[in-house]
Amino acid sequence: MLATTLTKCSRALSIFTRQNSQYILTSESNGTREIILNHEETKNSLSLDMMSHLIEAINVNKDDTALRAIILSAKGNVFSAGHNLKELQSSAGLDQHKLVFQKATELMKSILQSPVPVIAKVNGFAAAAGCQLAATCDMIICSDTSKFSTPGANFGIFCSTPGIAIGRCMPKSRATYMLFTGEPITAQEAYESGLVTKVVPVDQLESEVINIVDKIKLKSRRVIAMGKQFYYKQIELDLPGAYKLGEDIMVKNINIEDGQEGIQSFVEKRKANWSHK
Repeated sequence: MLATTLTKCSRALSIFTRQNSQYILTSESNGTREIILNHEETKNSLSLDMMSHLIEAINVNKDDTALRAIILSAKGNVFSAGHNLKELQSSAGLDQHKLVFQKATELMKSILQSPVPVIAKVNGFAAAAGCQLAATCDMIICSDTSKFSTPGANFGIFCSTPGIAIGRCMPKSRATYMLFTGEPITAQEAYESGLVTKVVPVDQLESEVINIVDKIKLKSRRVIAMGKQFYYKQIELDLPGAYKLGEDIMVKNINIEDGQEGIQSFVEKRKANWSHK
């Protein structure tokens, strides 16, 4: 029965990858799913099709306890140039304009609501909604040659929605610099501003991301999922509300199976045997 189930899951993932190869490539190994933006001809722009494929790739089998982390990366020297401006021309119509930004919000929510950490692996330029996409991920690990920008004002479209993401990662003075001038910032500037988690040489990018994912895999999936959900809830609350929610989640965490296993393994000075449930 188990072998049959695993075979079906593997077949489903294979079909899924093949269907989406025009826009993204996906691979999954040892609990890590990598989703690669693969539309270099449009600089990996977040067209409606691209966003739909990304949402599907992030959400597929997301409750499978074997899945421990998602890596979001891109082909070419542009992580993503942002929305496909052809879809925002007046000829496209108001309904399509609304659909583009609704789909973008759905994409960002899928990252935030994923039960596993989503890590942006950036090696190149992340601009406008592409910068928003990276900033929405739980972490950004980037090469030292990467750059980040919100240049919408240069083209008469202020980067309002990208500003939501970077404004929650960076101090106001840095976010407004990016939004008002449209000038890119370097990987080091992004790190110093809190936008980026780590900056490494290009040849160390892959190993650094793997190293971080391996650290995540040592933890209970259930505990990480609870913690991620709590983190994004509490940052929207005032301090008393955040602490009240924190009290509740701590009590809940302690009383799940992996909570007690963690305590017991510490007391007994042994490696924890997580159930991930």
